[in-house]
Amino acid sequence: MASSGEEPRCGSPGRAGTGTEPAAADAAQLDTAEDFEVLEEEGEDDEDDLRELPPLEDVGRPPAPPREDAQPPEQGAGDAAGDPQEWLDVLGNGLLKKKTLVPGQGVDSRPQKGQDVTIRLKATLEDGTVVEEDPALTFTLGDCDVLQALDLCVQLLEMGETALIVSEAKYCYGAQGRSPDIPPNASLTLEVELLAARDAPDLELLSGKEKIRLANRKRERGNFFYQQADYVLAINSYDIALRIVGSSSKVDFSPDEEAELLDVKVKCLNNLAASQLKLDHFKAALKSCNLVLEHQPGNIKALFRKGKVLAQQGEYREAIPILKAALKLEPSNKTIHAELSKLVKKHADQRNVETEMYRKMLGNPSAAGTPGKCKDKLPWSIPWKWLFGATAIALGGVALSVVIAARN
Repeated sequence: MASSGEEPRCGSPGRAGTGTEPAAADAAQLDTAEDFEVLEEEGEDDEDDLRELPPLEDVGRPPAPPREDAQPPEQGAGDAAGDPQEWLDVLGNGLLKKKTLVPGQGVDSRPQKGQDVTIRLKATLEDGTVVEEDPALTFTLGDCDVLQALDLCVQLLEMGETALIVSEAKYCYGAQGRSPDIPPNASLTLEVELLAARDAPDLELLSGKEKIRLANRKRERGNFFYQQADYVLAINSYDIALRIVGSSSKVDFSPDEEAELLDVKVKCLNNLAASQLKLDHFKAALKSCNLVLEHQPGNIKALFRKGKVLAQQGEYREAIPILKAALKLEPSNKTIHAELSKLVKKHADQRNVETEMYRKMLGNPSAAGTPGKCKDKLPWSIPWKWLFGATAIALGGVALSVVIAARN
């Protein structure tokens, strides 16, 4: 799994990670507010037909303050405040603790990363309110398909063991919580029983529908992390989905299934590019965009993001025609209009700076330092870029001569 420099935060496999895609403003459909905050039209509510990306995130929202009645998990988790020797400090920071209630079948029966595990889960708030119950929750261990508190602690469970897990919000739903039942910065107490563990299915033997279903589940997980601004984990989930889609198969797929797998692949690559852009991984984002355009040359999101990548690198001359192609496909899209106008202005400013640089390099061609009798004969009407190019060629020839002489 990719590392972001700190403990990643996973979310619930249920409501929080559904990847629902509401109709929203142009900026929301193309990307998040952060990428469009430079524009003047942030309040526009016009819709377009770009729906597969995660919903608009509230970039400007400050972290929710801790609740005044919040208690340390040891004080609000039943017998969690009991004998500290009975509690395992999983990470050594006091934020995630595990306690065995019913022993299991021994250390050798613990599940391994990559296996599909099934657990019985009951999650409660500090006041005892039950916020989630699942008699048979199944997920892939280590893929961050669930709360990080579960992903970390289930690895330590023995088969048949029932344990109590007390977790700070950092390893649950963080500062955002989960509307409407889990408040921001809420600690959770998780009662977990490990019911089963088995090897993940062989991707080569999956049917077309099974492969599509599995890849979409990982993609939706990436969408959840994207909404939470966990771009490293979003990239991880999209990579897993792409690996599933691209895996070899011993099963024949129907043309419809092949088309649907390609659709999942394109969505993952598009969202992967968006996540890579957030982390300023321009080379990787450009590669993701190009992979989309290999399959769908007219994919407006890939065109838009490719233009964004090139613009971020200062390649305005290359970015402008790409955004023009996107605008031709979606003439009414105000976001592309605004982005294109911004790049045209930046490109013009860039050319002005270059012209001034050429002028300074070649000297001021004004009449101030030129004798009167020679003034009219000087070819100052020659374009500056031509002069600069000729100078560069001359200097290049001198350098080549020096190299040849040195070799001889």
